[in-house]
Amino acid sequence: MEWLLIIPQLLYRSLYNSGKMMSGGKHLLLLAVFLPLARCQDKPQVSISPKLKQIFSGDILYLTCDVTRGSKFKWYFNNMEQEPRNKTWKIAAAAPIHSGSYQCESNKQKSKNFEVRVQEYNPSASLTIKTGQTVMRFGTSVVLQLTNDDGLQGWKCRVYNGNKEKTIKLKLEKKYTVIFQPKALTAHETIFWCTDEKNHRSNQQVILTTRNDVALQMYPLPAVFGESLTLTCHVWGTDQISRAVIYKDDTTILDSSTTKSPTFTIPTVTNSTQGRYKCDITYTHVARTAGPSYHKVSDLQEVFVQVSPIKAVLSVTDGLSCSCPMCTGNMSFRFYKYGQEWEQIESGKNFMKPETSGTYACRAVLKNMRSLLSNAYVYQPEINLLSVIVGMAAVAAIIGGAILVAVRFLKRRKNRDDAGPIYEDMPLRLQTDDQYERLNRGGGKGGEYDTLHAEAQGGMKKEDAYEELKKEGMKGDVYHTLGMEGGAGEGGYEALKKEGMKGEVYHTLGVQGGAGEGGYEALKKEGMKGEVYHTLGMQGGAGEGGYEALKKEGMKGEVYQTLGIIHATGGEGESEATGKKDTDKDDEIVQGKEMMAGN
Repeated sequence: MEWLLIIPQLLYRSLYNSGKMMSGGKHLLLLAVFLPLARCQDKPQVSISPKLKQIFSGDILYLTCDVTRGSKFKWYFNNMEQEPRNKTWKIAAAAPIHSGSYQCESNKQKSKNFEVRVQEYNPSASLTIKTGQTVMRFGTSVVLQLTNDDGLQGWKCRVYNGNKEKTIKLKLEKKYTVIFQPKALTAHETIFWCTDEKNHRSNQQVILTTRNDVALQMYPLPAVFGESLTLTCHVWGTDQISRAVIYKDDTTILDSSTTKSPTFTIPTVTNSTQGRYKCDITYTHVARTAGPSYHKVSDLQEVFVQVSPIKAVLSVTDGLSCSCPMCTGNMSFRFYKYGQEWEQIESGKNFMKPETSGTYACRAVLKNMRSLLSNAYVYQPEINLLSVIVGMAAVAAIIGGAILVAVRFLKRRKNRDDAGPIYEDMPLRLQTDDQYERLNRGGGKGGEYDTLHAEAQGGMKKEDAYEELKKEGMKGDVYHTLGMEGGAGEGGYEALKKEGMKGEVYHTLGVQGGAGEGGYEALKKEGMKGEVYHTLGMQGGAGEGGYEALKKEGMKGEVYQTLGIIHATGGEGESEATGKKDTDKDDEIVQGKEMMAGN
C-alpha cells in the first residue's frame, strides 16, 4: 500500500517543478484533486492471521490494523468500541460470540468492516501431538499426526510463527493418517493447521516454547467449557520433584507437599477457570548426590475457556443410535470404536448394531465440518436365547460323552481286576519261616565269612541252612565250598581243597555226603605243568551226565581234553578225552556220546 501513497507525492513534485509553465489557478486545482486521494490511501484496513478460509471454535486469531502512519488505535466490534488499544487484537479462543463485524481506527479514520464468522462445529480433520507437549524447549520439535476419515489426497499443512506463514509438504504413505515432524521451534508461539484444495481443514495445534528448565503443561488446550483440564508441573531431564506449587492469579491451587503429586485436575471447566497460571518447582537430578535442590518458576500461561462445539448424542435402544439435536442442514453419521485410538467402523445411517462388545461413540458429519464426538458407551451384545440353548446342549453332550467313556473304562478295569491280578505280591516271611538272619563274623580270623542260617527251636539247625565258611589249617588263598551239614545228600557243596598243590590249582565245588547227582569234584593239577585244565566232576555214586577230567598227560602244546562226569560204573553220557599222540601231528576229531537231557 505504500507505493500508492508515493504516487501523489511524485505527481505533486512534478507539478511544482513545472509551475513556470502553469498558472497559479491550475496548480491549485490539481493539488486539490490528489490530496484526497492520498488521504484515502492512508485509511486503515483490517487483516487476519493466520489466513483461514473457515474459522472454528477454539481457533486463535490475530486481527491487525494495517496503516502507514499512526500510533493510536481503536477497535470496534459490531460498531461498539472495544477495550484493545493495540495495533493487533488477539482472540485466543474463537467462539460463536466472536462472529460479527470488526473495524479499527487510526488517525481519526475507520477501516471498512471485516466480517468474521465462527462455526459452532469442529473441522473435518484432526491434528494432534504424537510426540511432545504443549510447551516445548526452545529449539526442539514435536511430532504431529493428521487424520481424516475421508482420506488425505491433496492435503498440506501450514505453520504460522507470528511473522509469516509457511507450507509443510506431506509424504502420504497411508490413506487416512500421516505422521510428520516440522522444523525446530524458534518462536514463542507456533500455530499448525492443515487444509486441502476443497476448503476442508483441521483444528489448530498451538505449541509454546520456553528457555526455562521447567514448564506448566496443560491438556487439552484450549480448555473446553464443561470438560476437564489437567495441569502438570514438568521438569526436563528429571522426575525427582520434591515439591510443586501451582498458582492461579497468585493464588495457590495445588501444593504437592500435601497431595504428593505435581498434577492438578479441574474436573469441570467453567468461565471462572480462565486466568494466568504458573508452577513453582523444587527438584533435583538423579546424578546429583550432594548440594541443595534446584528451585525454579515456570513461565506464566494464560488459560482461555472455549465454548464446547456442537456435540452428538449416542443412545442405546435395540442397538446404537446417533443423533445431533443442535445440528442444522444435511448430515450423515459415523460410528467409532475405541482401541488404542478412535477408529471409524461405519458411516451413513444413524443406527447400527455392533456384533462385538467394546466402547463406541459417534458424530454428525456436514459438508466441511463435523460435530464433537458423542458420549462414549460400553456396549454388550444381547444374548440370543436359542444360541444359549444350543450351546448348553453341546456342552451337555460333551460332558455326557466324557462320562460314558469314563464308565466304560472303569467297567473294563473292574472286569480285569475280577479275573485276578497279573502279578502276585510276595509277603515277608515271619520269624518262624526260612528267613535270612544277620551275617555273623564272630571268632573268625582274616577274611573269614559266615553263612546265613536260621536256627530252629531248641538249637537245632534246619535243613538247607548255610554253614560257616571254614578256613582252618589252610594257607594262602585257599577257598572252601559252601556245603550242607548233615548226611550225604543232594545239593551239598564241599570245600575247595588246595593242600599239597602248587601254583594256580583250582578245585571243584562238590557235594558232601553220599554219592549223588550234581556233585562236582576238584580240579586236579597234581603232577601237571603249564596250563593243564581239569573237568568239573560230580562226586558221589555212579550217575549220568558226569564229566571226566581233561587229560593232558604226555601231551605237548595246546592239548584240550573233554569234561566228563566221573561216576562209579560209567554210564551213558560219558565223554572221553580227546587224544593227541606225540607222534601224530594231525588233529583228531573228538567224538563223544551225547549227554543226557536231565544233566
